[in-house]
Amino acid sequence: MTTTNPFDDRTILEGIRRWVEIETPTDVPAQVNALADLVAEGYLGLPATVERIAGHSGCGDHLVARSAWGQDAPGILVLSHLDTVHPLGFIERLPFRIDGDSVFGPGIYDMKGGAYLAYHAFRQVCTDAASPPLGITQLYVSDEEIGSPTSRALIESEGRKAKYVLVTEPARDGGKIVTGRKGVGRFEVFIKGVPSHAGTRPEDGRSAIHELGNVIQTLAAMNDSSRGISVNVGVIRGGTRPNVIAEEAYAEVDLRVPTMSDSEELTAKILGLKSRTEGVTVKVVGELNRPPYEKSNAGAALYEHARTIAAEIGFDLVDTSTGGGSDGNFTAPHTATLDGLGVDGQGAHTHYEQMYISSIEPRARLLYRLYQTLR
Repeated sequence: MTTTNPFDDRTILEGIRRWVEIETPTDVPAQVNALADLVAEGYLGLPATVERIAGHSGCGDHLVARSAWGQDAPGILVLSHLDTVHPLGFIERLPFRIDGDSVFGPGIYDMKGGAYLAYHAFRQVCTDAASPPLGITQLYVSDEEIGSPTSRALIESEGRKAKYVLVTEPARDGGKIVTGRKGVGRFEVFIKGVPSHAGTRPEDGRSAIHELGNVIQTLAAMNDSSRGISVNVGVIRGGTRPNVIAEEAYAEVDLRVPTMSDSEELTAKILGLKSRTEGVTVKVVGELNRPPYEKSNAGAALYEHARTIAAEIGFDLVDTSTGGGSDGNFTAPHTATLDGLGVDGQGAHTHYEQMYISSIEPRARLLYRLYQTLR
């Protein structure tokens, strides 16, 4: 007697293709909502309810799918995002195509592949004779790629209710799972000087650009690779004309820190920047927009459980920390969180983004077994 494999990679890949071929740039909410329609449709006929939370502030809708069982106690929260960084029409440059073990397409690796695996594993759990010990809630957000401004409160409130959080962001460097991420801070620097004619009265002016140079040097000195701290001035603007001493200058700064204590120290330093030029003011606004995701005892125990299951399935699950933030940063401070459970591949946010077909079945099975065995 032959049995069909519920984790057949070609069948799953066909589902992923349907999600990838609906392009979902964060800033085109109608496209994100078109994918949300398809995702919600996938739960029809399953023992689950789907709540749709209307988008606002230029972002698409969020979906919350809850299993019909286990909702009266803390359960499993699965975090996924439907948006991608690629602009509309990018699929013409990066069409869905298969080349050996690689499948290409916008957002296929980050993170439609992983989001679909979590959905497929949920479908499979629903066909089991007995329901798993814990309820499962799947949250699909529309704005992760821009820092989750409209979904953060929802993620945090669902995360606090859960016992475990599983994040379907892509695997790292050959299938590694993520048990730590840096916190992310964003800051804006506004500098105000005094304008004057650069040829006839330069001494009357106070250059905001000159002071911005001082600020950049001060920020650069905060970098500390031994502690995993990075401070990057990524955008600068200033001045009006070459023959005018610049009255205004501006910069945007990205901060990455591995721990909350680093975050408090560096945030205070950046917000406390002072002008070194008389007559020039420096004002800094901003904050940490994703707290560091530090490997907790509960998170380590969750990882060990996943590692044991992976070994039973037949692969070695290695963990790592990464500098990029995810929605897991919002849940890790208070709930056992495991990230990087999505597909393996490479090239997130690039024109060669791809996932590996060979990662589909083992990682879908891992999610399925986590749903079945977490208690």
